[in-house]
Amino acid sequence: MTNQPESVLFKPSPDGGGQCLACAHYCRIPEGKTGRCGQRKVVNGELRVPRDIVAGLAVDPMEKKPLYHFFPGETVLSFGTLGCNFHCPFCQNWETSQVGQDPAALGTARDCSAKRMVDLAVQNGSRAIASTYNEPLISAEWTAEVLARGQDAGLKGCLISNGFGSKEAWDRLNPVVDAINIDLKCFREEGYRRLGGRLAPVLDAIRRWHGEGKWVELTTLVVPGFNDSDEELEQIIDFIAGLDVNIPWHVSAYFSAYRMPAEPRATPPERLQTAVARARQAGLRFVYTGNVSGTDTHDDTFCPGCGVVMISRRGYTVRSNAVKRGRCPHCNSKIAGRFDD
Repeated sequence: MTNQPESVLFKPSPDGGGQCLACAHYCRIPEGKTGRCGQRKVVNGELRVPRDIVAGLAVDPMEKKPLYHFFPGETVLSFGTLGCNFHCPFCQNWETSQVGQDPAALGTARDCSAKRMVDLAVQNGSRAIASTYNEPLISAEWTAEVLARGQDAGLKGCLISNGFGSKEAWDRLNPVVDAINIDLKCFREEGYRRLGGRLAPVLDAIRRWHGEGKWVELTTLVVPGFNDSDEELEQIIDFIAGLDVNIPWHVSAYFSAYRMPAEPRATPPERLQTAVARARQAGLRFVYTGNVSGTDTHDDTFCPGCGVVMISRRGYTVRSNAVKRGRCPHCNSKIAGRFDD
């Protein structure tokens, strides 16, 4: 069933509608209508939300999320539903994320219970379950249930999110989330407005999850003409460095998708190289590139103390992992992250 009554993240109003509390939009939804995500709908005075469905389901490498410092080399059962609270014109998964907002988005979902997903994760020897592919906040209540069931089975809980959440949703998810990758899409209010959001709630989310001791990694898709100026990339770097130089930052190349113009078709490799160099100069210890191949990749994890390669990667594959009890075996420097002993 795609839409079941849910009252946890909803404040009903006397007129039969109500306010959705799942994200920082705090949509006021009239009877019979949906919020900005196109999925959370008020029917007969009740909020109906996606649950017991998946539009995407796969066993992925942890590195694909990307979570490079969270049990590297392990696998994670990844699932997603439909809808998003943003409408990014460069969305890579728009066929499912924009269902309910864009008539051209024809992605579909199939029935799948939380129990079935946990069973699949256990059968495949996965370390964690991740809500990903679309924005987890759209099905925040069900996502919390899935991760809680996974927690009972010894599985870690992960979110891959745009970070535009409400306090109420983060409170709901906090007990069952161990790691989160947040897309820090740009550092200008104008840029976030174009995507359908605001910058401040995203920065607040990053600060909150980090402050509460959850494992946090950040991703920025570097889109030519949108967020690739030296000034904006340096603002992102300064923000991360001011919070914690141990937070991994993934800078990924953009390829033409959805509604963005066909030109330029991709992020120039030198733009990513510049971002990596400037981030390292600012003190960030773990900076990686994504969506690139060949000699321009930055996939390996280096010890911040002695510079020796700790984790060697090729694409999503971990070729070797020298980290011992969270430390470098050569100089005993701590390697930030979550690792097996």
